[in-house]
Amino acid sequence: MAKVTMYSTAVCPFCVRAEMLLKQRGVTEIEKIRIDLDPSQRSLMMERTGRRTVPQIYIGETHVGGYDDLAALDRAGKLKPLLEE
Repeated sequence: MAKVTMYSTAVCPFCVRAEMLLKQRGVTEIEKIRIDLDPSQRSLMMERTGRRTVPQIYIGETHVGGYDDLAALDRAGKLKPLLEE
């Protein structure tokens, strides 16, 4: 299964929903980068993704985006194949 990395904060309902969806699709481990605990990580996230909001999700080296992007990928049937790469 591909490595999943998620930029998140402590109080983020979309982060929780993204984690739930990923776990439903068989992901057992998510590397969480808490940008609220380490402000330098927010800057890094913004440079890497071009976005300010959380969650920002990577599956392997692929930037999926936020929760809405993740859910759309799942609805299109493209999430599971990406996770299995």
